[in-house]
Amino acid sequence: MMNEKRRAPENEQNLVQSLSETRTSSFSLSVKLKYVKLGYHYLVSSALYLMVVPFFCIILTHLSTFTIEDFVQLSENFRLNYLTLCVLSVSIAFLATFYFMSRPRKIYLVNFACYKPEKARMVSKELFMQLSAVSGSFTEESLAFKRKILERSGFGQMTYGPEALMQVPRNQCMAEARKETETVMFAAIDELLAKTGVKPRDIGILVVNSSLFNPTPSLSATVVNHYNLRGNILSYNLGGMGCSAGLISIDLAKQLLQVHSNSYALVVSTENITYNWYHGNNRSMLVTNCLFRVGGAAILLSNRSSDRRHSKYELVHTLRTHKGADNKSYNCVFQQEDELKNVGVSLSKDLMAVAGEALKTNITTLGPLVLPLSEQLLFAATLVARKVFKMKIKSYIPDFKLAFEHFCIHAGGRAVLDELENSLDLTQWHMEPSWMTLYRFGNTSSSSLWYELAYLEAKGRIKKRDRIWQIGFGSGFKCNSAVWRALSAIGPAMEKNPWTDEIDEFPVQVPKVAPIVY
Repeated sequence: MMNEKRRAPENEQNLVQSLSETRTSSFSLSVKLKYVKLGYHYLVSSALYLMVVPFFCIILTHLSTFTIEDFVQLSENFRLNYLTLCVLSVSIAFLATFYFMSRPRKIYLVNFACYKPEKARMVSKELFMQLSAVSGSFTEESLAFKRKILERSGFGQMTYGPEALMQVPRNQCMAEARKETETVMFAAIDELLAKTGVKPRDIGILVVNSSLFNPTPSLSATVVNHYNLRGNILSYNLGGMGCSAGLISIDLAKQLLQVHSNSYALVVSTENITYNWYHGNNRSMLVTNCLFRVGGAAILLSNRSSDRRHSKYELVHTLRTHKGADNKSYNCVFQQEDELKNVGVSLSKDLMAVAGEALKTNITTLGPLVLPLSEQLLFAATLVARKVFKMKIKSYIPDFKLAFEHFCIHAGGRAVLDELENSLDLTQWHMEPSWMTLYRFGNTSSSSLWYELAYLEAKGRIKKRDRIWQIGFGSGFKCNSAVWRALSAIGPAMEKNPWTDEIDEFPVQVPKVAPIVY
């Protein structure tokens, strides 16, 4: 018996030592694999140079054997073929002219501005629950559910709500809804025009997106009227396209700028909370009440070559993926009435699966456009192994950190960010702009991507030639991407954006659960 008791601690000690050695060996193996992959990446990326250098060495070696007589003979041959040379030169000049005339115009992001409401519009999680409780429209079960959602939302205590919903009783009417949206749009546009020095009459293209609030006259007409924009402006108002509508607006503006030369395009992205507050007790519809907050952004694009020197970014790619042909995708975010005829937006339990499929389709198309050759070869090899040779191996997820320096992922909620962080194997540093935007401003719908880019600028992380990937998700179901390249380093001291006055307070630790007591 005594021997058995002595052996027990020894066995436990051996087990702990064994586990420790296993972890150490696993860590060493992962580090080795990391460096092997890094070496492979550099080898493939430098393959062209490794092949070209010997070729030039051979040419130089051959030329070194030439004598003066050889060079004289060569010049005589050129003289005899003068007509051929003239035809060749004219052809090259014609082809070069045709190429430069037909290539796509370069699109520049001159500047952008994000709306930051006044402090009186701040709504803590406790205040949100108090306002929900005094409304009298929610049952105890619904209030408990909303509290649970908020506690796990990743929100801080300084998100913003609309004035009409922070009153007791709530003043939910068309006039207040217009007031909310106009306040957001005009403040963002005013700041943008002040930053760029562009006059309203110089703007030739206007695209406004707001998914759930589409009054008559349209919001784009409201902007035209307020700023007295010119009569021949190309004006578009996008509605019902969800949180990804901001990048759809960027893509539409890009297509229009390809056709209309020497133009400015103003893009305005926002969402309305006042008119879309849900009064019922259907759990699938209560989530949107908890997650959405006030916000908006205005972006100025240009195709003028003269604007390049004082623009921030160049638009490299836009890519749109639409899964609406699939019923599950189409129905996962759906505006409808509940059993008591209260209108709300229901979120399906299939949402994350649908978003994952949409992202997979989007990055499969985007990958060949942005990934280095080393990653494309690995992806192609695993694809052939799985599809052709029927090998049971996991599909290879390319390392997009080799293609982009920064990531702006729609801050739709904790589940969305967790899913993309794992799917794309991103670090906390890469995810920081998205997490901090969710924490500080909540889900501001299509404008959240611009708060994230503003965060990167305020932190001084944007360097010349840095590549930024913006990813948006929205109803339909859609996954859209935009890729930007920084034209110069962005100095935070010269920037004014919603983060400027408080950027030193971030990042913060976002708890998985933050209890609410009210």
